[in-house]
Amino acid sequence: QLQASGGGLVQAGGSLRLSCAASGRTISTSGGMGWFRQAPGKEREFVARITWKTGATYYKESVKGRFTISRDNVKNTVYLQMNSLKAEDTAVYYCAASSRVYPTRPDEYEYWGQGTLVTVSS
Repeated sequence: QLQASGGGLVQAGGSLRLSCAASGRTISTSGGMGWFRQAPGKEREFVARITWKTGATYYKESVKGRFTISRDNVKNTVYLQMNSLKAEDTAVYYCAASSRVYPTRPDEYEYWGQGTLVTVSS
């Protein structure tokens, strides 16, 4: 299971931290975790990913320098710290788990959380 939390309403320029607790077979020590988002009327898009083993990260270009993905291997939890939020960051954010090392496409992830809504007011 993947349990995402931390969404909410924030003003532009503000910050939020999303959390995703992983359990059971969703955890693949050779794989990683990712965050995706889906805005109304748009396709789901990749935001960031991290590997469980080395903590290697990769970001969507538009969030680089503003978002930071991290993981806690003891708690089996992945975080997405979002700073300097913009109205265009408004979306439902999903965490996902993959057995692959460097997955970026949605179809490369086997498990998905329920989504948490982030609304950024301008």
